[in-house]
Parts: sequence; C-alpha cells; structure tokens
Amino acid sequence: MDSAIDKKINILGKTLPELEELFLNLNQKPYRAKQALKWIHQRGISNFDQMTDFSKELRSLLNDSFYIKAPSISYEKLSDDGTKKWVLDVGEHDSIEMVLIPEGNRATLCVSSQVGCAINCSFCATGKQGFSRNLTAAEIIGQVWLAANSFGIPRTGNDKNITNIVMMGMGEPLHNFNPVVTAMDIMLNENAYGLSKRKVTLSTSGLVPEINKLSKVSDVSLTISLHAPNDELRNILVPVNKKYPIQELLSSVKDYVEGCNDKRVTTFEYILIDKVNDTLELAKELADLLSQIKCKINLIPFNEFDESDYLQPSGNRVRKFKDYLVKRGYVTTIRSTRGDDIMAACGQLVGQVNDKTRRKERIQKAKIAAQSI
Repeated sequence: MDSAIDKKINILGKTLPELEELFLNLNQKPYRAKQALKWIHQRGISNFDQMTDFSKELRSLLNDSFYIKAPSISYEKLSDDGTKKWVLDVGEHDSIEMVLIPEGNRATLCVSSQVGCAINCSFCATGKQGFSRNLTAAEIIGQVWLAANSFGIPRTGNDKNITNIVMMGMGEPLHNFNPVVTAMDIMLNENAYGLSKRKVTLSTSGLVPEINKLSKVSDVSLTISLHAPNDELRNILVPVNKKYPIQELLSSVKDYVEGCNDKRVTTFEYILIDKVNDTLELAKELADLLSQIKCKINLIPFNEFDESDYLQPSGNRVRKFKDYLVKRGYVTTIRSTRGDDIMAACGQLVGQVNDKTRRKERIQKAKIAAQSI
C-alpha cells in the first residue's frame, strides 16, 4: 500500500457512530454519514465519485481522507449443490475463506473472523493450520460486502440477497471481540444490511468471559460448539474446555439468553464423530446435561479432511442419536452436509495461514516421525 493510502482511513468497517465522528471532523453534518453507509453497504460502491447526492467538493474531500477496501478475491469455487466458496487474500501470504449456502428463498453467508484459529479443536481443519492474526472489522464486513456485490441490488428489505449471516468460518469470533462486534453492528444497521438480530449468529467454542462481555453490548443469536456432554471428552475435542469447563460455560449461556429481551433459545452444535462421541450413552448424558436450558440441538456429521483420522458415522448412528434426543423432548436437527466436494463444509475451511504458532509444522514433524517407526 502506498504512502498516500497509508494516511487515509478505510471506512468499510466503520459503524454509523464512527462515521458520524469522522464526518464531523471534516466539518460535515452527521446525516452525511448515514448517506455514506447506505452507498457503501446497500449499493456496494467502492468509489466516492459514485455518491451522486454528494457535492463534487465533498466527494473530493472524501477521496482525500478515506478509502473503501475489502479483501481481494483470489478465486472461487462452486459446489454441485450450489454452495459457493471464496478464497480471499488478506495480505502477507495469508488468505481466508467464506462460504455462501443457498437454500430455497434463503442464503446464509458463513464469515471468517481470524486467519487460522488458536483454539485447535481436534475435529477442525482450520485449527490444524495454526494461527496468524485477527481480521479487522473491514476484513470481516468486507466478506459480506463482497458476497452481496456478487448478487447486485437489491440488498435490503424483503428482497435481501443475503438473509442470514453466521460467524462460523475460520477462527474463534470471541478471540477477536471488538472487530467482530463492530462488524455485527454494521450487519444489523438498517442503513447497511438491516438484518435482524435473530438472523446474525455468533458461534463460539466457549470463551466464558467474552460471552459475559458480549451480553452487555449485543444480543445476536448465540450458538455453542459443544460436541461432548462431559469435561473428560470435551477436553480432548475442544481444548479450551480445560480453561472454561462445561458447567461454567452453561452458566454464562443461561445469563446471555436471560439478557435477551425475547423468547430466545440457544443452539448447541454437536459434531458427531464415529465411535468417539456418537453413542446412545452420550446422547443420554447430553440430554441430562441440557435439561435446564431452553435450547435446540444441531447435529453435524463429521466432515472428513486429510489431516484427521476421525471418520463420519453412518447415517443409522446419526439417526439413532437424533431419535433419542427427540424422544427426550429436544428440538433436534441434522445439518445437511453442503459444499464438501469443494472443501467448504463445516470444519473444512483452511485458507492459507502464515502460522505464528508453528502448530502445522509440529503436526507435520509428528507425522513424519510416526511413519519412520
């Protein structure tokens, strides 16, 4: 990036209050910020000269002070089932992935929050890549901006081209708290994407302090990546459980839901791994564990990838697990596997990670050592 751009501010990731402050600093009326937000996010412009209801002088001033830049698209892939994956260049040999899942009159965008992930869940391809850095608010909301631009207008009202956003791509969203909250604020703003808080979902592995913190600034839908009904097993599958065990996590979830001013339920995600966490005994344990929480359970058959020895359970094992939970009174769904032919399914996103943790290097060395025995 050249020195002239370095002095400018990328306003793609700015909320309405932040834009109002920036416009005031330019001696402009605050209402101009609302207009700019609409131009950027509802009309998808990237050039201030396209803001035709601004004077020529104001457009020149904006060009001198700001710029609008999203991650660049390296390439995209289209699945046989209609799922679309974009690989986005975020600089310094790092890339991320985002996925659009169309379904009838709905389109769900799966957004990444980090380059890699530090949580290192044993069933997730992203974690095997290690961790490079957090994404900026502009890089997070830029994924929505790019996906919406691929459709064109309309982008709001009853004809939204993106109806749901899930923070379930690469990374642990709550490890990147402020940029994620900023990006979600833009997703919800009626002058930007205008999504309801029920249509924006944040999925977390269970960072208890950050869940408590989130409850004070946002009430988007919350999904918990649970994957095991007891600490012994969850410590293996989701290592952060060693720091924030299940009962502590469930307590924070109850507080979050109670803080929402509507009849909200929490979704617990449970990846089913063959002969690891898919027995009927564990289904019973799960039903007992969640009996005091208003929730629904989303079962996800494990999506296989090269770096993992885990296997996807048979359809029969998945159905038996679900049937038991339904018999116990839980609303239980089985997530359809979408985009697995382009490695875009749940747990398969990898991108390109300039790993600061050297986790990927250690995994490769361990594999070589095991092969030599």
